[in-house]
Amino acid sequence: MEQDIITMTTQEAERLTIINNLIAKKINGTDAAKQLNLSVRQTKRLKARVIKKGVKGIIHKLRGQEGNNKIEKKLLKEVKKIIKKEYHDFGPTLATEKLMEINKINLGVTTVRNLMIGAEIFKPKKRKQNQKHRQWRERKECYGEMQQFDGGYHKWFENRNGEVCLLAAIDDATGKITKLKFAKNEGVIEVFNFWKEYLEAKNKPIAIYLDKFSTYKVNHKNATDNHELLTQFQRACNDLNINLINAHSPQAKGRVERLFETLQDRLVKELRLQKINDTKTANQFLEETYIQIFNEKFSVIPAKDTNLHRPLTKHDQENIDKIFSIQSVRQVKNDFTIQFKNLWYQLDEIQSITVYKKDDVLVEERLDNSIHLSKKEKYLNFKKLPARPEKVKTNLIAITPRKSPWIPPVNHPWRGRIKVAAQQAIISKIPQV
Repeated sequence: MEQDIITMTTQEAERLTIINNLIAKKINGTDAAKQLNLSVRQTKRLKARVIKKGVKGIIHKLRGQEGNNKIEKKLLKEVKKIIKKEYHDFGPTLATEKLMEINKINLGVTTVRNLMIGAEIFKPKKRKQNQKHRQWRERKECYGEMQQFDGGYHKWFENRNGEVCLLAAIDDATGKITKLKFAKNEGVIEVFNFWKEYLEAKNKPIAIYLDKFSTYKVNHKNATDNHELLTQFQRACNDLNINLINAHSPQAKGRVERLFETLQDRLVKELRLQKINDTKTANQFLEETYIQIFNEKFSVIPAKDTNLHRPLTKHDQENIDKIFSIQSVRQVKNDFTIQFKNLWYQLDEIQSITVYKKDDVLVEERLDNSIHLSKKEKYLNFKKLPARPEKVKTNLIAITPRKSPWIPPVNHPWRGRIKVAAQQAIISKIPQV
């Protein structure tokens, strides 16, 4: 005769022992109820079931039966079909969100995950073994206290476009994306454009945390001893009184590194669903839609509800174009021309400040591609020459703000030299007899 195998939990086995003691009258109903942590009425019902059904009476009635909230097989089959067609490379969390947002199917992440694993659409990653112990740095307390900034090259538009650079700034205290922008590269011009737009929209953060890429830091060995070796970005941040902090490892600025990991998964698929194939449309989508949705989902509440962004000073506002320009120093040549990048510029005769030969002049290449020359905060008047000027010997010592009204008197030594020179010229023209 075959015997049924009954599986019980530890709790059920303990309950069976107590009920058997109750049936054998070793204990009374009140004591049994206390031991079971049930009411006397519930204990009586449990005793009656065991007497009637034996060991099976102790097991929960719903065991082995389908749950009342079990998802229909037809729905699961439909979801599997949708995922294979539209979300085959999505993770379970993102697939669950898009099923709800686009297909109006509300399922739990665990359900979708198990479904994708079973259909071999998703393969769970093995847990990483920590090779090195790292201590977490606490977040900054206030919004605007520190921005983590980085650029990442990736096929953001997959095969619809080539590899593109994405510049990103994330607030350390809140985890909010403060700015995202697709750019040509991580060079100084694109970075200047990024931060100029940032400051005009949100004002100045106290600090920026970034890596040691050549745009942000001079990595030459002599730079350790010579702190005057600054990049254009360091010089601009010094002018704005923004503190730059260079991370010594990717883990140090982990918040922005993890942001890029998330974006390389989510943003790529979002751009595909929105059918966006170019950076201009993508930047508009980021600014108007995506950043807000991302921040609502992933941002956290800071320790202190204070915004530490500082407003731009009057000096900052007036000189913002100068600050975010590529600045170089050139020397005034003897004919009062300046050479810069194989181009020549002629200084006008009248200037806002006295300019001597061999003076150093600051050349500003602004973001609008215009060139400006200045000396001691005074801008100079000049014109671009079509070609390299011929060498001309000039007796002019300096160019000044205005022509001097002073005329040397008749008996001035200059007059004597001019008179002698004129007489010698006349004599030289007289034919010799």
